[in-house]
Amino acid sequence: MTIEELKQQNWLLFECISGSRAYGTDLPTSDTDIKGVFVLPKEEYYSLRYIEQINNESNDVVYYELKRFIELLNRNNPNILEMLNAPEDCILYKHSLFNLIKPEMFLSKLCKDTFAGYAISQIQKARGLNKKILNPVEQKRKDVLDFCYITSGSEAVAAKEWLEREGVPQEYCGLVNVPHMRNVYAIYIDLQAKLTDGQDKLGFKGIYRKEASNDVAVSSVPKGMVPATYLYFNKDGYSTYCKDYKEYWEWVDKRNEERYANTLQHGKNYDAKNMMHTIRLLEMATEIATQHQVLVRRPNREFLLQIRRGEFSYEELVHMAEEKTRQMEELYKHSLLPNQPAYAAVNALLVDLRKQWYDTNE
Repeated sequence: MTIEELKQQNWLLFECISGSRAYGTDLPTSDTDIKGVFVLPKEEYYSLRYIEQINNESNDVVYYELKRFIELLNRNNPNILEMLNAPEDCILYKHSLFNLIKPEMFLSKLCKDTFAGYAISQIQKARGLNKKILNPVEQKRKDVLDFCYITSGSEAVAAKEWLEREGVPQEYCGLVNVPHMRNVYAIYIDLQAKLTDGQDKLGFKGIYRKEASNDVAVSSVPKGMVPATYLYFNKDGYSTYCKDYKEYWEWVDKRNEERYANTLQHGKNYDAKNMMHTIRLLEMATEIATQHQVLVRRPNREFLLQIRRGEFSYEELVHMAEEKTRQMEELYKHSLLPNQPAYAAVNALLVDLRKQWYDTNE
């Protein structure tokens, strides 16, 4: 089912503009996010083809089936509560039945965790970006040899440096495990191969087989042969590097260039948009505890845009978020909100809505 088919079949219950344009923090370049609620016809709902959500490829247009919408409301999902409380100028379509879904049925102390939990995830995202900007990973990938060290007297020398000094290609080396010593190997050199430029080899496998190897190679060594020295492979360090390398270059490939350029432009090395949403969510959670309502259109638009423009340091914003979190948690301790929505009442509402829809539309 596509969004076009949904609208053509007149299954729509509600539709609104969401995101920054609803908060009032949009810029001329901001996307227009659309969210909505639809009701499946009986045949689809009762069949194996139940569809709980329809969205476009960019995920900035999302429609939820009625059951899924109510489920998420019952969990106090921030995005869904914002839909239910959309400003009037953001509502594109509302069926009269949608008026039966009252915000006060759903607001509960769960909002402390759902809003604050999401806010904390935004801080983690900002920290992740901060780390990526300050610690970029070189595009040329390191190999196993970059994490190998060889004993030379009382010192440990980088394997590449040692091989270059000894004039030995890594392919002429053979490694043998040293018992009871993790990632430590005796290293043997095929001197015959070295003297004959590889024409007469013992068949050593080298320190590693190929650049993409995940481990060193071990070889069979003739009995009685004396090791040249010993090698240590920092295997844990190499595994961490490979993970960081993959994550960093996947992030580079997928990042929003316009948003990234803005992050670099304000020079604070954090994702300002994520931090703006962090503060917004914490403030909304506080309002729910004290005023028992979800205020989507933000009264402090200019302050939030200051955050987005990078006018605060990362440390200032984290301190601000931590203080708001502390205040919010204290308020929820004394809030008159129920611990969670009344399941029986919510379930009865869902049944009644679907019954009335089918009675009217089928």
